Amino acid sequence: MDVAPLLAAAGVEGSALAAMDYVIIIAYMLGVLAIGTYFGEYVRSAGDFFLAGKALPFWAIGMSIVVSDIGAIDFVSGAGGAYKFGLAQANFDWIGSLPAAAIAALVFIPYYWRAGVYTIPEFLGKRYNSAVQVIEAILWLGFLISMLGVMLWATAVMMSTVLGWSTDRSIWMTVAIVGMYTVSGGLAAVVMTDVIQIVVMFIGAGALLVLTFSKAGGWDGVVNTVTGLGPEYANHFTLLLPHSDPTPYPWTGIVFGLGIVLSTAYFVGNQAVVQRALGARSEWDAKAGMLFAGFLKLFIPVLVMIPGLAALAIYPGLEDADRAVPMLVRDVLPAGLKGLMFAAFFAALMSSVDSYLNSCSTMFVSDVYGKVYGWIKGKALSSRHGLIVGRPLTAVLIVAAGLFAPYIEQFKTIYVAIQTLLSLIQGPTLAILLLGILWRRTTQWGALAGLVLGVGVTTCLTAMGDAVFPSDDPFLFVSFWSFIFSLIVTFVISLLTPADPEEKTRGLVFGQVMHDDAVQEALRDRVNGS
Repeated sequence: MDVAPLLAAAGVEGSALAAMDYVIIIAYMLGVLAIGTYFGEYVRSAGDFFLAGKALPFWAIGMSIVVSDIGAIDFVSGAGGAYKFGLAQANFDWIGSLPAAAIAALVFIPYYWRAGVYTIPEFLGKRYNSAVQVIEAILWLGFLISMLGVMLWATAVMMSTVLGWSTDRSIWMTVAIVGMYTVSGGLAAVVMTDVIQIVVMFIGAGALLVLTFSKAGGWDGVVNTVTGLGPEYANHFTLLLPHSDPTPYPWTGIVFGLGIVLSTAYFVGNQAVVQRALGARSEWDAKAGMLFAGFLKLFIPVLVMIPGLAALAIYPGLEDADRAVPMLVRDVLPAGLKGLMFAAFFAALMSSVDSYLNSCSTMFVSDVYGKVYGWIKGKALSSRHGLIVGRPLTAVLIVAAGLFAPYIEQFKTIYVAIQTLLSLIQGPTLAILLLGILWRRTTQWGALAGLVLGVGVTTCLTAMGDAVFPSDDPFLFVSFWSFIFSLIVTFVISLLTPADPEEKTRGLVFGQVMHDDAVQEALRDRVNGS
């Protein structure tokens, strides 16, 4: 059968893909859509929709966390960052994954899981008050919708490069496919499609890595070519850059901003990550899933970011670094593998979009709509009501993200856009989470002040930018100093305000949980479902 007329009718006659590639891509997309919508039959309540009925095993949790994270962030923007800034980009997975995942698994996840909450803001509401819960939810909703826009824009970058499609067509096709199965199947559909997608991604990325380095003359060929481009590329193969380096990644920012704050806050306070653990079938699965995710993340720089360095040797002087890997897919891979890699990329994008979409709708229903409903009606939102609101809201959110996506183009790279958005809220969030779990004397007013004033400080520091910090994009420094500021504010205000009743913090603070026999017995009963 001659498929050329069909491809021309679809507007892809100028694409770099062969008929075989389109068969692979279409079969893959239809398969994912069928599997994702299948889980809609098992969704009967808000708990089923938002937390997969608390039935997820550790391996699915770990794989889903990884595949959700590496979509827009790594395949396009991570590789683009490596092209523009060098090997220092890999620190976001090597320094920024396993240590933070271990902290999340061993310190934070047990408290979230035992509290029986849907979201991080809901946990903060239990620990502090409704004001902290709603403000945190609104901040994260703004970030999650922005992230959805970032991921949809990454789709447009890949499709416009490989297929020759317009950015609008690329964005709205992703909106349609991901929206259908996420609205239908909720978290279970998201996680089970993620399991399939990570396998496809690792195969596709592995093939691209091998063939790209073969074309570039191996590792030595890449190093010699890149370092020969000029003195500005001398540090491209250095993991820890000097403090005075003008890139966003000087060693001080990597060690303090990323290693201490951003990476930890990402694994303990990002709803899209933590929500998988909250849907675990047991506390052990929740902790093991987080550790497994941290381990898998160690392979991501090799599979995804290193090809960005090779692309610099093959395509020096690209104005838009985020197009480096899409160009490799277009030019280096043969027919068949090109379709598989494109499917792998689209799998990554879909998994990121569906994860953030589900988390966004969960947070809105649980922490904003649910709270307002309770204040007006004087009763809690029912599980069935939450499901009725959650599904159409999911559709509205992804459409809103599609409208926002084109504005991402103004940032230097997609990765800088993501980390700048994260830095606005991660420091204050980590501060009140850390003090809330480790220090019982932390009060609701201390947390409220730390959160609100901390976000104000991050906004001011970001606006001042290189006038205060050595980097042009100082998000690592902003996150660190906002964390320190919020810690101090929360600590001081907590000492100046009355302590919260012991009954209010029971089961939510480390010292109480470890040394209170009554709390230990209550937690065992909760875990056993009694």
